[in-house]
Amino acid sequence: MQIAMIGLGRMGMNMAKRLLQGGHSVIAYNRTPNKTDQLVREGAIGAYSLGEVVEKLSPPRITWIMLPAGSAVDDHIAQLKGLLSPDDIIVDGGNTYYKDDIRRADLLSEEEIRFVDAGVSGGIWGLKVGYCLMIGGEKETYQYLEPVFKTLAPEEGYLHCGAVGAGHFVKMVHNGVEYGMMQAYGEGFDILASSSYAESLDYGAISHLWNQGSVVRSWLLELMESAFAKDADLSDIRGYVGDSGEGRWTVQQAIDTGVSAPVIALSLMRRFRSQKQDSFSDKVVAALRREFGGHATVAAERKISA
Repeated sequence: MQIAMIGLGRMGMNMAKRLLQGGHSVIAYNRTPNKTDQLVREGAIGAYSLGEVVEKLSPPRITWIMLPAGSAVDDHIAQLKGLLSPDDIIVDGGNTYYKDDIRRADLLSEEEIRFVDAGVSGGIWGLKVGYCLMIGGEKETYQYLEPVFKTLAPEEGYLHCGAVGAGHFVKMVHNGVEYGMMQAYGEGFDILASSSYAESLDYGAISHLWNQGSVVRSWLLELMESAFAKDADLSDIRGYVGDSGEGRWTVQQAIDTGVSAPVIALSLMRRFRSQKQDSFSDKVVAALRREFGGHATVAAERKISA
C-alpha cells in the first residue's frame, strides 16, 4: 500500500523502515528535513510540506501521524483537514488520550475524512520484532488498512478494539500496567541490593535466571539483564523516572469509573517521588525505560573526594 508517515522520531522512523521492508510505498515527512532525507536514502519518497505529502498520495490517501500527544497532533490534523478529501484516512499512532480521538474524529467527519487511532507498543525494538497494535475506528476502515497492520506487527500482534478511541484506551491501560510491573521489579531488586547478600548477588544473572521457567519471566527481565550487563549496579544513572501521561490517564480513568487500582496509582506516585529523590528501585525503572523505549536517563552525580 501507499502510506505517508508524518513524524520521524524514535518510533516513526523505524515504523517507516519496517513498512519499506514490507514492500509498501512510504511518503516520508518530518518537520526537520534531515530525517526525511535519511529515509529517502533508504527508499522512501520525500515530502517537505504537508501539502506535498497530500500531492504525492493517491486516493484514498492514508496518512499516519507519529507525533507527541497534544497540540502538535491538533495542528497537523487541522492542516490535513484542509488538504485531504472525503474518504481519505488519518491514523494517529502516538500516545494520545482517547477522549481527544473522539473529538478529532468528530471534527474530521465534517469533511468525511476517516479517522483511526492506533496504540503502538514495541519501543526501539519494533523495527526488528514488530509492534503490538491496538486499533480503534470503523471496522471497514480497519479492514482496509490491514495490510499495513500486518507488516508493522508480529504474528497475531494487532487487534481491532472497537470504535474510535478504543485503541488508545487499551494502550493507555497497557501503559498503566507497565508502570506497575516495572515498579514491582524495581522494588524487588532494591530489596536484593539492601540485603546482607548484596555483595555476592549478580543482578544480571538473577534477571536471566528468573526468565528460565519462572512465573515472573518477561521481556522486561530480558531488558533488565541487558541493562545490568552494561552497568552492574546502575551507578551511572540517577533513579529519575519520567512519566509521559498514560499512567496519569489510567489512574484518572480508575477514579472516574470507581475501579480500585492501588498498584498503578502508587507506581505513578513513586515516579513523582523519584524526581526529587534517588533510590535503587527507581534506577531499575529508569534503566528499563531506557532499554525498551530509548527514554533519556539522568546521569548520576559523581562524588568528589577531598
